Amino acid sequence: MPRRRRSKGLIWFVLFIVYAALVTAYVWYTSPNNVPSSYAGTPADPAAFFSSKQLADSARLNAMRNWIFFISAPWEWLIYVFLLFGGLARYWRDALERRRLPLIVRFPLFVLLVDTASFVLYLPLRALSFALSKSYGISTQPWLGWLRDKIVALGVGYVTLLAVTAVAFWILSRRGRWWLKLWLISVPFTVFMMYVQPVIIDPLYNNFTRLSDPVLEQKILALAAKSDIPASRVYEVDMSAKTNAINAYVTGIGSSLRIVLWDTTLKQLNEQEILLIMAHEMGHYVMHHLEWSALGAVGSSLVMIVIGGWIYTWSIRRFGDRLGIRSRSDMSALPLLLLIVSLLSFASLPVSNYVSRQAESAADAYAMDTLGTADGSISMQQKTALVTLSDLNPPLLVRWFRDTHPSDMERIVAAMEFAKKHPKPAADKGAAAGE
Repeated sequence: MPRRRRSKGLIWFVLFIVYAALVTAYVWYTSPNNVPSSYAGTPADPAAFFSSKQLADSARLNAMRNWIFFISAPWEWLIYVFLLFGGLARYWRDALERRRLPLIVRFPLFVLLVDTASFVLYLPLRALSFALSKSYGISTQPWLGWLRDKIVALGVGYVTLLAVTAVAFWILSRRGRWWLKLWLISVPFTVFMMYVQPVIIDPLYNNFTRLSDPVLEQKILALAAKSDIPASRVYEVDMSAKTNAINAYVTGIGSSLRIVLWDTTLKQLNEQEILLIMAHEMGHYVMHHLEWSALGAVGSSLVMIVIGGWIYTWSIRRFGDRLGIRSRSDMSALPLLLLIVSLLSFASLPVSNYVSRQAESAADAYAMDTLGTADGSISMQQKTALVTLSDLNPPLLVRWFRDTHPSDMERIVAAMEFAKKHPKPAADKGAAAGE
């Protein structure tokens, strides 16, 4: 490797170390579960339902979770920089050309090499995250099962990446407004992926069956009917073999729509808490959050293609000769394309996460309005926080870049305020006290 290239590589490495040190300081010195004094002693105070050991575990675990998150993006960027400036992308392209393979064979092999190298180099961080979750009793999956899921994800990701990049590079090789053509093709692709996710991709990872509790299923379907959701069954997914975490969701569009409950949710929550979760998920459907999500994805892809396209073409003009990239449709530019997409995706997180948190808050309010009560909401949030040892009030940067949902503290406070505005009749209070 030339001396100049080694020196630049060293600069990138030093910058990464400095960044990692700053992230370490931030995650360790921003107090986890630090709630305002006005909520001290209320149900929103973690000290009210966390034991002292759980508080200590939550502090350590969330510091590490946040550290891994903020390290992950630069780690991914360094992988693409390494493939580009280290010469591997150019070497693979040239090696495939020397074998005189047709483009229809060379391109899939090249994408496979880039995708596999990225997967292997990123795997240590994924393994660290899994080991951390396993050590605190949140993940229950064996290592072999975890690795199997990652290999399946690699396969699904490769097929998707190959399809997207094949079309993208073909359009880049043409004249005219390539960015507009690329965006127009991305629209049906986005809708297609939303449709196939619950019926083709999700079953690759987990086993989906009809809800094992027929009485509860009828109550959930009654809620769905009340919300004009066209559902005839509720799905149960076997997640207890992988995690102790709690979840439920409504996914898909059109005929692929599914209402799904994790079996861990059935085991750890009572009926009222489950109905609140399901009403929350149905709120997303009623308020057309799925459609808005699709429109948001389409709109953001336009912004991504326009801004990313400009950066991409400028980068090739500026660094193309040094990197051995012959044109904007040269396959060796794939790591550059992935780097730009990753950078823009990370930069957009504060906006997309803010929109997501607003939608989740609206769904919480819908659930309580639909059931006419906040009963079970506080206990449900406390249970989910306990099982994952979550930080009830995460620091600012974590909220901006990582949190797609309101904090547990915010959701508990919202439930407390709803209960205050909608007090239960005295008879109901007496009945609840006798339970």
